[in-house]
Amino acid sequence: MKLETYSISQLAQEFSISTRTIRYYEELGIIKPQRNEGGQRVYLKKDRARLRLIFRGKKFGFSLAEIKEMIELFDVDPTGKKQLERTMEYGRKKIEEIDGRIRELTNLRNEIEHLYEDFQKRING
Repeated sequence: MKLETYSISQLAQEFSISTRTIRYYEELGIIKPQRNEGGQRVYLKKDRARLRLIFRGKKFGFSLAEIKEMIELFDVDPTGKKQLERTMEYGRKKIEEIDGRIRELTNLRNEIEHLYEDFQKRING
């Protein structure tokens, strides 16, 4: 049974990223392609899945170091429990950060509304 493989250009096109970005994730050790006889990178479904996880993690504001740690935990514990626990831990911290930003933005909005109302009163006399 032959494994389904991908070239770097196929993955770059699929994820709308540059091949340099994929090589950067390889340099960080997040993905680990194999090499064919000609020395070209050959990516497996696992690498493709890892790329998906990288972009999902980035969307949620996780750092590449956090994403790498979460992904690698699956290699240590194939049950996925440790990965889920760490993801939940980072997720809780991210929620706290977001809540803090929401409070800051709400306060800023209230200040601007107050100034707006004050300016409106000054204009209307």
